[in-house]
Amino acid sequence: MPVERVSKGFKDISMSFQINPLSYDLITVKNETAIARSLRNLVLTNRGERFFDSNLGSRVNNLLFENLDDITASSVRSEIENVINNYEPRVELISVEVTPDYDSGELNAVVRYFIVGIDAEPQQLSFALQPTR
Repeated sequence: MPVERVSKGFKDISMSFQINPLSYDLITVKNETAIARSLRNLVLTNRGERFFDSNLGSRVNNLLFENLDDITASSVRSEIENVINNYEPRVELISVEVTPDYDSGELNAVVRYFIVGIDAEPQQLSFALQPTR
């Protein structure tokens, strides 16, 4: 019978690339913060943008230039679910909600998930998606 592996935590490099003045190492982010940043980066990365994995990423940025309606919101939700399920093994997805905000011209996304391997409450990541070029 295989033994289930339980992690003691997750650590990623901070995207600010600042140096710790005491140890001269790059500053890191841990656990919930690291995973939330990873999820956001996955959603906002265009497919083909990463050199060594051209399939990594989503079409979310391209879909933001479509008509703002429930069909576009559904397509964005599917893209978010696919990229998280395929490229972030540290989370178990609970739900993804994407709702159009017609007044501001953006889509509001709410991602709910469990972190695999650590004792933590279900997490929620909220962000607004706006077309920018």
